[in-house]
Amino acid sequence: MKDEDPRLLPPLSMLRCFEAAAREGTFSRAAELLGLTQSGVSRQIAHLEDWLGTPLFERHGRRVALNRAGQAYLGEIGPALGLIRSATRRLVSPQGRGVTLASLPGFAMRWLAPRLPMLSAVHPDLMVSVIARTDLFDFATEDFDAAIHVGPPDWPPGAGGQPLVHERLFGEVMVPVIAPALADRLDIETPQDLLRAPLLALSAQPQAWGRWFAQAGIDLPGGPPRQRFSQFLMLAQAAAAGGGAALLPRFLVKAELAAGLLEVPFDLPLEGGRDYFLVHPPHKARDPEFMRFKAWMLGEARNDLAEA
Repeated sequence: MKDEDPRLLPPLSMLRCFEAAAREGTFSRAAELLGLTQSGVSRQIAHLEDWLGTPLFERHGRRVALNRAGQAYLGEIGPALGLIRSATRRLVSPQGRGVTLASLPGFAMRWLAPRLPMLSAVHPDLMVSVIARTDLFDFATEDFDAAIHVGPPDWPPGAGGQPLVHERLFGEVMVPVIAPALADRLDIETPQDLLRAPLLALSAQPQAWGRWFAQAGIDLPGGPPRQRFSQFLMLAQAAAAGGGAALLPRFLVKAELAAGLLEVPFDLPLEGGRDYFLVHPPHKARDPEFMRFKAWMLGEARNDLAEA
């Protein structure tokens, strides 16, 4: 049977319903996503299974899950549908749609935003949209080209099961910071003296202070700090207001250090905790605009490492 055989190319309406149902886990949510009725989605998938001559889903009440054949099929057609979407965007927007990046708020504000004028100088025609996100999402369901991820390289694959590309930017280097007025009032002269200050921590890293004090040869009494914040920028603001000492990535507090709102009382950085990654689906390597942005990002990260 030749590839030109029309039976080898099911209608796109069937494939869209199949992809949405696989992603959402129910026909009803797939219908909402596509603007169809639940029965309409069910019929399209039934037609596709008849077309292929094999079931694709296992039914569990209202929920559905891909069987082995369905997983294999989605793994093949998922990237292809993504390429069709990208090609269509480029065609309907001849000047290019630019790059849309999902970023952690602190990274976007303190590392990326100050560098965007340099990007514009190098690539004046490249439009970059940065949207704050702190959650992991499926690139197949969201209109993002890439995302900033911190931690291990563990962003989960999408519905098609294809691993994402993790490009390491740099490792996280944490430094102790405190408001100068609080440091003077508490007479902070040695790492041990920091125990006099309230210790502020990131919710996701409650053990960081214990690691830092252990590195300085000091036991942290009382366990992890009780004052915790969900984001680094909130933590930095609390420390600058005199609320206590904090461990923060050095790049996040450059502005506060330059303005004298915070100081690093001891040059004892804590390294080896987490890494920052630029994460993207493999097919983005075929997108010239994205590859220009990616090359620039990696170059800026290398410059930072060289200057460290």
